[in-house]
Amino acid sequence: MAAVELRDLHKTFGAYTALERLNLEIEDGEFLVLLGPSGCGKSTTMRLIAGLEEPSSGDILIGGKRVNDTPPRDRDLAMVFQNYALYPHMTVAENIGYPLKVARVPRTARADRVRAAAAKVEMAHLLDRRPGELSGGQRQRVALARAIVRTPRLFLMDEPLSNLDAKLRTVMRAELRHLQKELATTTIYVTHDQVEAMTLADRIVILNDARIQQIGTPKEVYERPANTFVAGFIGGPPMTLIPGTVTADRFTHETGALDLPGQPDGPAIIGARPEDIRVTAPGAGDLDGTVFSSELLGDATLLTVRVGPALVAVKVGPDDGRDMDAPVGLSLDRAKLHVFDGQTGQRRD
Repeated sequence: MAAVELRDLHKTFGAYTALERLNLEIEDGEFLVLLGPSGCGKSTTMRLIAGLEEPSSGDILIGGKRVNDTPPRDRDLAMVFQNYALYPHMTVAENIGYPLKVARVPRTARADRVRAAAAKVEMAHLLDRRPGELSGGQRQRVALARAIVRTPRLFLMDEPLSNLDAKLRTVMRAELRHLQKELATTTIYVTHDQVEAMTLADRIVILNDARIQQIGTPKEVYERPANTFVAGFIGGPPMTLIPGTVTADRFTHETGALDLPGQPDGPAIIGARPEDIRVTAPGAGDLDGTVFSSELLGDATLLTVRVGPALVAVKVGPDDGRDMDAPVGLSLDRAKLHVFDGQTGQRRD
C-alpha cells in the first residue's frame, strides 16, 4: 500500500511560511497533481514527502507509517525531475539500471529489469546510446524508466515535461498517463501548467500562498471553482470575473445588469467561461462592450471584449470574428453562471 497522508504539515524558512497547516490524503494508486503558481508551496510539499526537507511541524505518513525521521533512501519512492538528471558518461541502459546497481541487484537480473523498464517507455532499441545523443523526449523517457525500474511504491514528479516543446508535451502527457495506469503506482505530480493538471490528474490540489484553495477532480474544479483564485487560474483562457453589486436580486455593473434571484445584497463577482457567453447586438445582451481583439484558433475564434475596465474572453465560431473596436453585446448563460462574494472571493452556492 502506498497511500500518503499529510497531517497539519507546516514548513517555514526563517520568517517565511512556505506551507501552512496542510492536511491531505492521497489514495493508493491515485494520480494526484499539486497545481499552483510559483511560490505557492507545491514543490515544498513534494520535497517534504521525499525527505529532502524536514517539516517544521506535522506528520507525513506513507502506507500508514510515519516517515518524518526516515531517510529518503528508505521511503521506497522514486523522483522524476524537470532536468532529467541523467549521467552523461553512462549509456541509456546504465542510467536506467543505476538504482539497481546501487541496491546490489545481480547483473543478470538487473539487465532483465532494465530491458523491461525500457520497453515500457519505448526505449529498448536505444540502450547503447548516451544522453547527449538523445532528444529531449527520449531523455525524459530514460528518466521515467529509471524511476520505474525499482518498482517503488510511490512516484514523485516535479514538472517533468516543462523542458519539452508544446507538441512533445502533448504526446508525453498521454504516455505518462497510460504508464501510470498500467503500473497502478501512487503518483504525486507537481506543475504550474493547468492543462497538464486537467489532463493527467485523478484529483487536483490547487495551492496558493502556502494554503490549499480547493481539492477535486478536474471536472469539479473546472465546473465549480471554490473561489475567484481557482476560477481565474483554471481554464484556458480562464474564467472572466466581473465585479459589481447585487441589490434586490439584481446584479449591476457599469455596462449593464442582470437578474440574480436569491443572492444577498452587497458586493458580488460574477464569473463566466468563454464557451458560456454569447455575442449579441449592442444593447440586446446583459453587458455591452467593444472588441479588443479577435484571434482565429482554427476550430474557433477567441474574442476579447472590453467591458468597462474588464476584458471578457468569448469563444465563437471560426467565421464569427469581429473588427477591433466594434460594439457588441454579451449574453451570459444563466445555468452556468458563477457567483462569488465580492469581499471574500468565496463561491456562493
